[in-house]
Amino acid sequence: MANIPHILICDDDQIVHESLSLYFDNEHYTHADAYDGKESIELALSEKPDLILLDVMMPEMNGMDVCKELRKTISTPIIILTAKGEEIDRVLGLELGADDYIVKPFSPREVVARIKAVLRRIELSQDVPASDIIRLEGLEINVANYSVKVAGKQVSFTPKEVDILHLLASHPGSVLNRDQIIKNVWGDSFDGDPRTIDTHIKRIRQKITYDGCGYNINTVYGVGYKFEVL
Repeated sequence: MANIPHILICDDDQIVHESLSLYFDNEHYTHADAYDGKESIELALSEKPDLILLDVMMPEMNGMDVCKELRKTISTPIIILTAKGEEIDRVLGLELGADDYIVKPFSPREVVARIKAVLRRIELSQDVPASDIIRLEGLEINVANYSVKVAGKQVSFTPKEVDILHLLASHPGSVLNRDQIIKNVWGDSFDGDPRTIDTHIKRIRQKITYDGCGYNINTVYGVGYKFEVL
């Protein structure tokens, strides 16, 4: 991430752009503006922003479809903006790979605070070393001896489960699809159904999740899986 964050605002409401621009200028953020779904995708790929604010209801292409399309190629943090405030929008947005959501109407100050929080999480996750031993608060993955500790306790994992968990945790914030996981864990020896990866992920989640844990494995709908440090 650049020292000065560059934000892409995707919304068809001119007032939203104007109000956010004032606050971004005050924070010394640079920004670009998109007013429909197709323009949002074009600018997300050409501008390479540090974070994308993405409205759900836009012409040409709605925000959910834009999010799904972007997650095929980039892992740029996305905050969904929704006027509906319905749970289905929030849940679907997060399943598609959004990092956070904000319900309209909102305060520009709230938006800036949420942007800072998301960018801070990304910076922290990038500091996790891709080594034989990965240590996070409440989680230790040792691929050298195929052991995993959760909340300080040894938990039984199969070797493949350890390999998959280590692979995902070695690339925090990045989306890995089934083929990438298979290639890295099995190599060319895999001849089964790629959807068995889903079963492995389900078992891994059950083993590493506890109340208050500071990480999770998110499903990016139609794309793959992403390990995130909260």
